[in-house]
Amino acid sequence: MMTDPIADMLTRIRNAGQAAHKWVDMPVSTMKIELARILQESHFVHGHKVLADGRFGVLRIYLKYHDGKPVIRHLERISRPGRRHYVGKDAIPRVRNGLGMAILSTSAGMVSDRTAREQGVGGEVLALVW
Repeated sequence: MMTDPIADMLTRIRNAGQAAHKWVDMPVSTMKIELARILQESHFVHGHKVLADGRFGVLRIYLKYHDGKPVIRHLERISRPGRRHYVGKDAIPRVRNGLGMAILSTSAGMVSDRTAREQGVGGEVLALVW
């Protein structure tokens, strides 16, 4: 039984990038689709799509590379099932002085750190990406 599907997703993306795969497949969920959408909007991945496999579905994320190296250099889970990490609107972390991003789960949905600052909301810091 998997206790943290988001950490599993991030690990699959990290491993596929290090192995220079064109895409990575994983079990689908609404939260994973939202994470993939945010990564695509921030230009860390090319795209994503949900494939039917006759059971629950598969989320496929197409990875992005620059000069043969993965665009995602670091992907880190912050809030875990055993230790949640919540921040207010004034304490949203700046990742690599704006070159990276934090992904937050807020009352307004799952958003990047930049969007959360614009909307003036805080929430749970799920991951850091750069």
